[in-house]
Formats: sequence, structure tokens, C-alpha cells
Amino acid sequence: MGRPSRHSVFVDASFHCGTAGDDKDIMIKDFNVSEQGHGSYWLLGILRWVMVLIFISFGIQKFTPQSAHGIALYISNSPFVSWLSIFGIRGEADLLGIIELTTAALLAAGAFIPLLSALGSLMGIGTFAITWSFFFSTPGVVKWSVSTDPMAWNLTGEFLYKDIVLLCVCIVLFLASLPKKVMPLRSN
Repeated sequence: MGRPSRHSVFVDASFHCGTAGDDKDIMIKDFNVSEQGHGSYWLLGILRWVMVLIFISFGIQKFTPQSAHGIALYISNSPFVSWLSIFGIRGEADLLGIIELTTAALLAAGAFIPLLSALGSLMGIGTFAITWSFFFSTPGVVKWSVSTDPMAWNLTGEFLYKDIVLLCVCIVLFLASLPKKVMPLRSN
């Protein structure tokens, strides 16, 4: 065995994907950080830091009364997060703000600790999958018809529709964080 990487100092654990001792054991130190990659792989670091800024700004906004009231309609109509209403309008917004700021912190720390990159990206995937679902679950956002304009949405729909791009960015960051044994098509 060679000298351990600096990431193996933090964690010494493995995921077992097969029988004991086979070459499918995945060490946590095998996770990747895009900023340490080669070729065009390091450019994914730009996406990471953009997502950190987005999650910080969205997270901070959740602590304002305007944002809390602004998201109440989406939350109350969502099949995934309507249960948050038990915390009240401010409580649900505060909880979401904490989750978004935690996601930002994990993504930022993920530039140095690969497993945190995967975890932060996974939280981002969950966030944007849920917020993109608001496009379909919030009444009045989309009008479906069989006319010449089969799908029309209002400004709220346009605002929500962009979340599919942010969802895809988080998926790319998550897949890029995974070890080569899990994501064999990726090369550094």
C-alpha cells in the first residue's frame, strides 16, 4: 500500500457492494472532488461554487417574513412537504432555510472532503426535485389544454421551471463525486 491520501485521514470506512474482499469495496476516500481533477473535470468546481452561492442566498431569504409568506402557497399544495405546515408559516420557512444553508456548507466543504461533496449534491437533488414539483402541484401555475397552446404557465411557472436546470447541476455534481468504481464512465 502506498501513502494514504489526505482524505483517508478523516475517515476510514468502506461501502461493501459485493462479497467481502472483492474489488467492489468502495472506500470513502475514493470519492472525488472536482477541483482536484484533471482536464475539464476541474471546471465542475465552478458549478459547485455557483450552487453554494445559490443555496446561501435562498437559505438567508427563508428567514425573512416576505419569503416565509411567499413560499406558503407552494408548501401547502405539495404532496411532499405539506406536512411542514405543522411548524407554522415562519417555522416551515426557517426549517427550509436551515436545510438550504446546511446544503451550502456541505457543498463548500465538499471542495475539500469528497464525501461531503456527494452528500451536499444529494441534498441539492432533493431540494430541487421538490421545488420543481411545485410547478405541477401549485394551482394556477400551469394551464393544460388541447388548443394551439397546449401548456401555458404564468410568471410563477417560469420561476419554478428553471429549477430543472439546478436539479441537473446537482445531479452532475453528485455523479462527479462518486468513485470510479460506481461511475466507471467518468475519467479524471
